[in-house]
Amino acid sequence: MSSVLEQRALKWIPLALAAAVTLAGCARDGYYHDRNLDYTEAAPAPPLVLPETRNTQRYQDAMPVPQVAMQGTQLDEPAEIAPPQSLAIGSGLEPEFVERRQVGGQSWLVVAADPGTVWPQLEAFVRSRQLGVQESSATQGVIVTSQATLRLQSALRSGSSEIRCDQGGQSVESCLAALEQYLGARSATASSSSWTAQRLASEQTLQMRQQGDEWEVVIPQPIDRVWAELNHYLSLDFTQEGQRDLLDTSAENYEFLVEYMTETERGRNPLQIVFSPDVRRMSQQIRLALEPNGNQTVLRAINASERSFSADDQRELLERVSGYLR
Repeated sequence: MSSVLEQRALKWIPLALAAAVTLAGCARDGYYHDRNLDYTEAAPAPPLVLPETRNTQRYQDAMPVPQVAMQGTQLDEPAEIAPPQSLAIGSGLEPEFVERRQVGGQSWLVVAADPGTVWPQLEAFVRSRQLGVQESSATQGVIVTSQATLRLQSALRSGSSEIRCDQGGQSVESCLAALEQYLGARSATASSSSWTAQRLASEQTLQMRQQGDEWEVVIPQPIDRVWAELNHYLSLDFTQEGQRDLLDTSAENYEFLVEYMTETERGRNPLQIVFSPDVRRMSQQIRLALEPNGNQTVLRAINASERSFSADDQRELLERVSGYLR
């Protein structure tokens, strides 16, 4: 009987030894290893330095961030204005991943991604076409080839980019068409969530200000770029006759003639309509005029009808239109 008990006791000895070793390894200043002490006692290691004799063509930045992503002068003391109209999916205003813009003889692409995301795709495009690269600078967003110079910069809308292909100051249509097709084929794999997050996190770059009884919007971008963006989105959004409608455009004068029903007019109740000269709610014609001011552009809304157009009406329309550029 005793021999059986002894055999059973001997079976527990290895398990007891393993448990003792395990608990001993966990013990430190208490019953277990407090890993918080490891962080407090950690010391920084010296940075990794590659030898000067390395092949610079082989070792480069894995994810270069072009400085053009930070372009755009921030204006001081912007006015408090209401949030812009949301360009919700399904409204017809949500941008495509890659779109064409044109003013006069100049054309370029607008891509719905920040420059840091677009730059690797631009490099991949050049490699896929086997273009002879003469110069490449991620910090400047420029790739020079024998066929054209590709230039990447941040677009007016936050989180978007502009790409130009030019040679001698003239747009190269074949380059733009090939690049538009290349980027469009990769739009399915683009991360729209990160683009939206950057848009929401970006700082306000437009300034709504009041000059006497008039409101205006100061846009820190050249007038050609502003006109091209407004022309694109007004053509998509101002398509409701009697409510908001784009009647005419003038690229030479940088103006748009629109028909618009103000919030004041839309808010009139039946009793107000009965005791007014107008027996129904009426829209009116407004000129949206752009004026250059150095490297900035000023947007104004000018009444082109005989109906009243108050400062509040003016601000309402300017907030809606300037919302296309955020």
